[in-house]
Amino acid sequence: MPFTDAEPLSAPGRPGPDGRTVGVLLCHGFTGSPGSMNPWGRHLAEQGYAVSVPLLPGHGTTWQEMNRTGYDQWYAALEAAYDDLRERTDAVVVGGLSMGGGLALLLAARHPHDVAGVMVVNAAVSSQNKQLLAVPLAKWVLGSMPGLAGDVKRPGVAESAYDRVPLKALHSMVRGWRQVRAALPEVTQPLLVWRSREDHVVDEQSTRDILAGVSSRDVAEHVLEDSYHVATIDNDAELIFAESVEFVRRVAG
Repeated sequence: MPFTDAEPLSAPGRPGPDGRTVGVLLCHGFTGSPGSMNPWGRHLAEQGYAVSVPLLPGHGTTWQEMNRTGYDQWYAALEAAYDDLRERTDAVVVGGLSMGGGLALLLAARHPHDVAGVMVVNAAVSSQNKQLLAVPLAKWVLGSMPGLAGDVKRPGVAESAYDRVPLKALHSMVRGWRQVRAALPEVTQPLLVWRSREDHVVDEQSTRDILAGVSSRDVAEHVLEDSYHVATIDNDAELIFAESVEFVRRVAG
């Protein structure tokens, strides 16, 4: 499928009244692209924040190429984007959609004193879907299967994502979830969680595991009533944008 608005986003930001520059790092989801995060990133940039929305390896090209990448590479790309943003700002808040939310939580766990806060939208760190049990074998028989891209309620809105799920990459993500769940107790930063009431991709088990696993004392869960999985470009996007500005301002100055 054609990709629109899938290029990485980088905005320099500007110092606030106290002379400090705050950065926000946003990560897209599995088989997706920055297209699902760039409207959010641009809104934050308009508020003066330095913003980075990287393109993860294997994404934004073909599902065949994605099958040659894995969770450690995706995390390494997010870590590199974080290092770059941290060098040019005084504080960084990280956020992510779906798999990107899990990667953001892992980044926060590994940088407990440098990440100021975490924001996740329909984050994926686990699943009750029994079909995933077949993936370790199916990946050797089938290269891919039909995808769930475009789980958006708002009419006329398309997600820049693959319409096929690369199974080797999927297996890598499922294995990667284990290290995220193991790292959740190391997450101590303020945490803002958005969860769609109706999500056809990630089930509620992920949110339950996140809320039960983190050590953060400043935690808020907001339920989105008018969006499906890709809520960052759905009917509740403006709500996410506004609440994120308030959160970043509060936790990072």
